[in-house]
Amino acid sequence: MNETQRCPWCGDDPLYVAYHDEEWGRPERDDRKLFEMLILEGAQAGLSWITILKKREGYRAAFHGFHPEKVAAMTDDDVERLMQNPAIVRNRLKIHSAIRNAKVFLRMQQEHGSFSDWLWAHVDGKPILRRRSDERVPASTELSDLVSKSLKKAGMNFVGSTVIYAYLQACGVVNDHLPGCFLHPARSD
Repeated sequence: MNETQRCPWCGDDPLYVAYHDEEWGRPERDDRKLFEMLILEGAQAGLSWITILKKREGYRAAFHGFHPEKVAAMTDDDVERLMQNPAIVRNRLKIHSAIRNAKVFLRMQQEHGSFSDWLWAHVDGKPILRRRSDERVPASTELSDLVSKSLKKAGMNFVGSTVIYAYLQACGVVNDHLPGCFLHPARSD
């Protein structure tokens, strides 16, 4: 039996496996998808990623399909309504953060042409590929420190370096598939 080898962190939960196989580590350049992942990674802070994956559709409904313009227009009444919504993590600070970050995201789009252009400029438009078997996957890096600092300076929150490193991995700015995984850069060239 020839079983597909994956990064062990995704386990065997079908939702997690699909996320690993179809999204994680793949270069994403669509602004709306980049905004979605920013919201979801911020919501994940302090929680497990599978918790957020299981609530992803709830987030999609609660945050207007991740349209940053619509999220930026949300009001205190929307926050109160979302605090009663069991389909998302009901954390007032994280909900307010999503709205605040949407406003900053839109400003960054205007300033840089797109959020994608701004983000990918940090790596000259090319993903960082981890190829060596002896490399450990870090919780943060100089790149995530730099991006985090820039986002905070622009006015975002829930964008600490560890959250941003997970974001960079999720959006494929960094490909951290482990050696042995069928999506590891050395195996998928």
